Amino acid sequence: MKPLSVMLSMLVIGITSSAAMAEGANLPNANLPDASLPNVSPANSELVNRGAYIARAADCMACHGENYTGGTAIETPMGKIYSTNITPSKRYGIGNYTEVDLKNALQKGRAPDHMLYPAMPYPSYSGMKEEDISALFAYLQTVPAVDEAPKQETKLPFPFNFRSLMIGWNLLNIPSTEKRDGLNETQKRGEYLVNNLEHCGTCHTPRNSTMGFDKKMYLSGASLGNWHAPNITPDESSGIGSWSEQDIITYLRTGELDQRAYAGGPMGEAVAHSTRYLKNEDLSAIASYLKAIPAIQTEDKVNSVNVARLPTPVNESITHDLLAQKDYLAQAKSEVSNGSNSPEALYLAVCGSCHGVDGYGQPDARYAPIVGLSSLRREKPDALVNMILHGVESATNTSPIMPGFSEELSSEQIAGITNYVRTSFGGHANSEVSAADIERIASIGVEKPFLIKYAGLLAIVGIIVAILIIIFIVRTILRSKRRR
Repeated sequence: MKPLSVMLSMLVIGITSSAAMAEGANLPNANLPDASLPNVSPANSELVNRGAYIARAADCMACHGENYTGGTAIETPMGKIYSTNITPSKRYGIGNYTEVDLKNALQKGRAPDHMLYPAMPYPSYSGMKEEDISALFAYLQTVPAVDEAPKQETKLPFPFNFRSLMIGWNLLNIPSTEKRDGLNETQKRGEYLVNNLEHCGTCHTPRNSTMGFDKKMYLSGASLGNWHAPNITPDESSGIGSWSEQDIITYLRTGELDQRAYAGGPMGEAVAHSTRYLKNEDLSAIASYLKAIPAIQTEDKVNSVNVARLPTPVNESITHDLLAQKDYLAQAKSEVSNGSNSPEALYLAVCGSCHGVDGYGQPDARYAPIVGLSSLRREKPDALVNMILHGVESATNTSPIMPGFSEELSSEQIAGITNYVRTSFGGHANSEVSAADIERIASIGVEKPFLIKYAGLLAIVGIIVAILIIIFIVRTILRSKRRR
């Protein structure tokens, strides 16, 4: 649940034409073997090793880190919430937890001495099976204890610093999802993984006025600060309706689909820490379930891939030949006017060294290809512009980080690059993003629901009203006694 010249288009999910989808089903990585799972050893019990798998399926590492020491900042409309140490440290972690304590934390958002904030996705974990919680508890007891507190501590403003408010919030918003009827056994497994362990709705489902899930818009896409988690319902125009089940499996296993999608930001973290480790049968279950849920059409539509408008590499090997890429880039730069501020010249100067002259990137160095990606094919440029403005954080320490260019480039220059990549690599016939559009997108902040935005004022008014009511009751009682 986290928030972004390397990967211009590392947006989570895209849509393509049926023809391109048919080609995608025959990708060489379509039938991938199960990934080997870290922290699994023959020396461990079967229960512990199962718990290691549950930890991956529940994506614990995305927030708590691979060593479970926490400290990750989770952006919310109320402020930053920092993940905690969940190693067996008795002083700083959960070394004193019983299995019941862990169950209460996961299913009710209740630690032994305080309420948790729903940045820890207990509204989704509330549906976790008892045997999975038992396995997870057994596993967490075996990880190395780290006796140190996270460097940052959660300090939300009034009234959110009163964790007791979560009691009322929980009554309104747990459980966060409802089970569907008519699913087969595979889809039921997929529902459990999507709704509970992987907690996909945490990012992909819009929020209501209380910041709980808007269940009517289930998995239809939501904004996460400057990032956008897209629609993953089977809608043809704005969701993933044209993806095959194998496309979904390949994407969750590898984080990419050729000329369609590349996982970055929060989704890149989900792939890096979680979905790439899932068993093929579980990935198949997720894919089957996502094809079975109701399709929801949203305004953020994605144009189908127009293969005829996409560039081809200058040769088959250049994306793996860094020296050849360097020479090709120098040649391309020399062919534009000296000192030119044209969109093409700006792209070559700012983006070309990472993404390549033709947009095919450097796969060996993990610089993303951007040709055909959904972020370039969206009718609305907002997601792409935000990535250029704010950059993209890598999912792992070995992945490149895309810097943001909000301070380095003018709005007019960013508009030029946006238009260039949308038409050159996204297949748009034309793109007319203006400097004013860039400034509008840059000025959009995180939209806070009314109850969140004015919570402090409402709390103060509520306290004053409560005090007045108490005074009125006391005065009424005193008057009644005097009359006697």
